[in-house]
Amino acid sequence: MGNFKGHALPGSFFLLFGLWWSVKYPLKYACRKNKNACYLGSRAGFQRLEFVEGIIKAVFALIGMVAEQFVPNGPHLKLYDYEEKHWDHLMNWQHATMYLFYGISGLVDIVAHGTNTLPVAMDRMMLSLAVFIEGFLFCYHLHGRAMLDVHVHQLLLFAIFGAAVCIFLEVFFRGSIVLEMLRTSLCILQGSWFWQIGFVLYPPNGSPEWNQTDHTNVMFLTMCYCWHYAFAFLILAVNYTIVSWAVRSKVKQSQPMEMGLLKTSERDQESEDEI
Repeated sequence: MGNFKGHALPGSFFLLFGLWWSVKYPLKYACRKNKNACYLGSRAGFQRLEFVEGIIKAVFALIGMVAEQFVPNGPHLKLYDYEEKHWDHLMNWQHATMYLFYGISGLVDIVAHGTNTLPVAMDRMMLSLAVFIEGFLFCYHLHGRAMLDVHVHQLLLFAIFGAAVCIFLEVFFRGSIVLEMLRTSLCILQGSWFWQIGFVLYPPNGSPEWNQTDHTNVMFLTMCYCWHYAFAFLILAVNYTIVSWAVRSKVKQSQPMEMGLLKTSERDQESEDEI
C-alpha cells in the first residue's frame, strides 16, 4: 500500500519481532550459561518458542497479504487490467510477494520445529531467503520516483541485505549470540525506519509535506537513519542488562535452596551411618 498505513504495518511487524528477539536471545544466552536458572534454558523449551514464532510469523504474513490485496483501492487479486491493457497495482503485488516469502518462512519454522521432517537449519535458511527477496523486490521498486523517496528506501536496503547476510551465517554458526544480536538490531532498524518512511512520504494528520528535491533533507535523513540504529542498540543494551540481571538474581536465590538440600542429605547420610 502506497500510504502511511502501508509502511506502518510492516514496520510494526518488524518492531514486534525485533523487540521480542532482544529479550529472547539474551535470555537464551544467560540460561545456557546458568542451566538451572530457568525452564526455558532447555533445548525443548526454546524449540517450542521457535514453533510459536513460526505460527505468529505465518499469521502476520497472511494479514499483510490480505491487507495489500483487499484494501479499498487494492487489486483484489487482479494482476492485469485487460480493459486498460496494463498491469494492475504492481506495488501492492510486490508487497504481497514480500509477505508471501515471510509466510513460507513461518511454515518452515512450524515444520522444522514441530516435526523431524526438516533439518533445523532450514528455518534460518528460509528466513535469510525471505529477507533477501524483500530487498530484491525493493531494488526494482523505486523507478521514476522522487529523489527523497528513492533515498529513504535505499537506506532501508542496507538493513535488509545486512540482515539477510547475518541470518545466512546463522545457518552455519547457529546459536552465536553475536549474530543473533546483530540480526535483532537490524530487524529493529527496519521496523523503525519503515515508520520513518511513512512519516516522511505520507505525513499523517495534515502534517507539512517534506520537500522531495531538497538535498538537505537527504543529509538529515541519512543522519536520522544512524540515530535509528543507535536507538536499536540502546534497546538491545537495556533488554540485555535487564534479562542478565533477572537470571543472575534467580541463580542467587536457587543457590541457598540447593545448599539447604545438600546439608539435609548429608545429615540423613550421617544418621544412617550411626544406625
